[in-house]
Amino acid sequence: MPKPASFDTVKSANYISGGFNAYSNTHFNDFTVSGQLNLSRGYVFDNFNLAYGAFGVFGDYQSDQANKTAPSYFSDKYFEAVGGRFSANAFITSDRMDFRFIGVEMAYSHEFGAYAAYRQYLNTQPGVFVDPRTDLFTIGLTTEVIFHARNNSDIEHGFRGFLGTTLGHNELDDTFYANESTTDRMFRNIFPKLTYFIKVKNFIGSIDGGTDFFIRFGYKF
Repeated sequence: MPKPASFDTVKSANYISGGFNAYSNTHFNDFTVSGQLNLSRGYVFDNFNLAYGAFGVFGDYQSDQANKTAPSYFSDKYFEAVGGRFSANAFITSDRMDFRFIGVEMAYSHEFGAYAAYRQYLNTQPGVFVDPRTDLFTIGLTTEVIFHARNNSDIEHGFRGFLGTTLGHNELDDTFYANESTTDRMFRNIFPKLTYFIKVKNFIGSIDGGTDFFIRFGYKF
């Protein structure tokens, strides 16, 4: 989540952004595309900052499975979600850089739409393994570095590392992953993400990389 830096003249700001994501599996027979709208507010204090906001997601999941008679087969399902986010960091400042050495981020989302209803239906069918959850709470730790250009404080760059997990019971652990060890399950449910952030005057952009890529563009006001 974007937040003012210690060297910004404004110590609180609103941010609005739109995002885009596309993903395909290794066999190129499942494809998802989604868009996201974010609205948040960020604050910076002495050696501490925080932000909170809301978001909405809409997208489509297309499938081209070989076995079109299987109970899990579908060709096209839409999905939507709404949720909220919170982020906070402790930081130290050196010259033209803020080092946000420790932070926490969390997000809650509620999914609805045809794909969510479809998964919940499949969960009642024998021999089909699926995660039917529509309410997710994700939390993780972050480390960030943000700095401005040497001769232009209107241009800022930032990098964020995130390591987190989604809390709650996943029924796949009882079925599809039933034979895995506790250690295997733990590392499968912990995911990393790296983000690059840029701000030019009041325009912002970011790229998230991890298991997939997410691109956002927005405006600070």
